[in-house]
Amino acid sequence: MRPIRVLTVLTFYHPHWTGLTAHATRIAEGLASRGHGVTVLTTRHSPELPPREAIRGVDVIRLRPVARLSRGWLTPSLPSNVYRLAGDHDVVHFHTPLLEAPLVAALGRMRGRPVVMTHQGDLVMPAGLVNQAIEAVGTALLSAGGHLATVVSPLNDDYARESTFLRRFADKQAPILPPVEMPEPVNDEVARWRSELGLEGRRLIGFAGRFVEEKGFDYLLRAVPELVATVPGAHLVYAGEHEMVYESFYERCKPLLDASRPHLTFVGLIREQARLANFYAMCDVFALPSRTDCFASVQIEAMLCGTPVVATDIPGARVPVSTTGMGRLVRPRDPRALAAGLREVLDDPSSYVRPREEIRAAFDPVESIDAYERLLVTLARRP
Repeated sequence: MRPIRVLTVLTFYHPHWTGLTAHATRIAEGLASRGHGVTVLTTRHSPELPPREAIRGVDVIRLRPVARLSRGWLTPSLPSNVYRLAGDHDVVHFHTPLLEAPLVAALGRMRGRPVVMTHQGDLVMPAGLVNQAIEAVGTALLSAGGHLATVVSPLNDDYARESTFLRRFADKQAPILPPVEMPEPVNDEVARWRSELGLEGRRLIGFAGRFVEEKGFDYLLRAVPELVATVPGAHLVYAGEHEMVYESFYERCKPLLDASRPHLTFVGLIREQARLANFYAMCDVFALPSRTDCFASVQIEAMLCGTPVVATDIPGARVPVSTTGMGRLVRPRDPRALAAGLREVLDDPSSYVRPREEIRAAFDPVESIDAYERLLVTLARRP
């Protein structure tokens, strides 16, 4: 296959680590490993990061932002750089949410390049006039970007069907599952970590992600009293930066956090994949109580480490459990239903566990990279 040149644009890239950046990083590095030229244009979100560097075959260019707006950055130099670089590449590929989505798409088309928009979830903000205004403006920008894009690629068919935002692009959708990688856990290290945390003999319920309203950690906290009353030794373990300022959600959850302190352990943000695998393996069950979530790769990561999942039955988020049967789906926004689902899995975890090979076959990262490669190469060769 003749190599092509791909310009990828997104707000955050390595070493920033969320599900979105992990997805984008794996695609970029997967394409680069196959001989394609990949340039990532992103923000220099931390001043200690170099403006430009090569990371595993990917040319990463970081632009200095001038101000933060909710979850994004304002980067005035982005448009001129997109215009310049698009002319040197065959395809422009951007990941949403991205404030500059319509600009990136328009500039790519202006340079005569096909544009792919990987949509990683509709913009959903908390209540409040300011947040709702941000959501309305952000959604309008994403919509403009989607209309200008050649192809819109959601993360799965389920979310694509149910999202009112995505329905407007039904004629040019190409859903592709995200490539998910996770090393096997090391049992001795898992046992040692449990011991160091003083959690031996506890029934551990894991959670990993950003401390934002849409992830629904408050529902898990509200489920604690019933879990403690019905599951001996029930204990929550949170991996992530829980005190980061995201829409003041942490402050609003303070009463729930204070009430749950005896049954809650924070292990911080885990960047190393080997340690993250040990975290999942340390947990007896993984919880995903999201209000909205287009997929949540953490579920696949947990399953690959032998840990069943209890997730809310919402579009996109339900795909891993419904595909593999490795866990339970529960009513969204319902702490009692969440507690009941967790208790059912904890009562008989072995009946929910599936072999690692089975999970990998259902969500094969190589097939995901294959699909992106086919899409991008086909577009690059189209007159």
